[in-house]
Amino acid sequence: MQKNLPLSYIEISKENLIHNIKQFKSLLTNGTKIASVVKANAYGHGDKEVVKIISPYTDYFQVNSAEELERVRKYTKKPILVFGYTDEEGIKKAIKLSAILSAFDLIHLLKINYISGLLKKKTKVHVAIDSYLGREGIMPSQIENLILEIKKLKNIELDGIYSHFANIEDTMNFTHAQKQIDTYHEYVEMFKKNGFKNLKTHISATSGILVYENGNSLHNIVRLGIGLYGMWPSEHLEYLNKKKITLKPVLKWVTHIAQIKILPANHPIGYGLTFITKKITKIAVIPQGYADGLPRSLSNNGEVLIRGKRAKILGRVAMNMIVVDISNIKDVLPEDEVVILGRQDKNEIIAEQIAKESDTINYEATTRISALLPRIVK
Repeated sequence: MQKNLPLSYIEISKENLIHNIKQFKSLLTNGTKIASVVKANAYGHGDKEVVKIISPYTDYFQVNSAEELERVRKYTKKPILVFGYTDEEGIKKAIKLSAILSAFDLIHLLKINYISGLLKKKTKVHVAIDSYLGREGIMPSQIENLILEIKKLKNIELDGIYSHFANIEDTMNFTHAQKQIDTYHEYVEMFKKNGFKNLKTHISATSGILVYENGNSLHNIVRLGIGLYGMWPSEHLEYLNKKKITLKPVLKWVTHIAQIKILPANHPIGYGLTFITKKITKIAVIPQGYADGLPRSLSNNGEVLIRGKRAKILGRVAMNMIVVDISNIKDVLPEDEVVILGRQDKNEIIAEQIAKESDTINYEATTRISALLPRIVK
């Protein structure tokens, strides 16, 4: 175990993070701007560290809440888009911190206008259009009335309109995505015909960049999330794009062995007695568990890396500990490095492996990592 390093921590590669944003910039044309998505603690990577590294390379940052905005604003002067729902207190915070707010509907827009008036500020707003996602945003049937009402509001500036794809990364059939983009463009034109000429427009996150904006840049902003962190939205999009760009994982999750011991045959391991040794077994106790972000579904299923070899998790993932089998790994010592996610020597555990073993997606595999673990930039 190296001196001056915590027992458990998240290592962030500055080089890989910068590499990834440059790769996506290479796909964009016509001056399309990048909004780097740092919500959810930068997908578990650490918003403070990520913002400091990429602030010179991005045009905007995107967060989900006023609370995230407060954190991110400490580390950058770049424009920040708040795209989650904001209540009255959240709106006040956002206005004071010069954020760009998302409006989900007319009621939300009226609330932002009213509070802006109280604070004697004019607030930039991006209106969400629900183009067949069935989530946040204005329904198409309400847009005509919305445009009439916006013209009456004195304390907001309609800076942009946006939408979000529903199904673009896991399919070869882009029929629904094309329906969404056609609907979105129809209402963009409606806004423009009603005098809103210089709107920011955006519908594409990482998947949309790879499918629609790639070499075309149909909109003047893209929202770069999962790809920024060196992960592909899906195996399908990786296959289609890996010859155009390379992505490098940014995160490495490191801990160290707390204890080594030998258990006899027919000995239980962990809560619920879900694993019983069939033979003499050498185990290592690892001080990370589901409170730190390890999915409990990795019980008797997942792996870690020790001395460059894979060690299987035995028994249940507990709140703060797991047990792994080191019977076939030579020369293991207490406090040896353990890699839960990332590369060690010639071996690597990627977020997609953890996601597959725990029946989820790579987004969740990193996002769930505890914010209490120190982030260290290398």
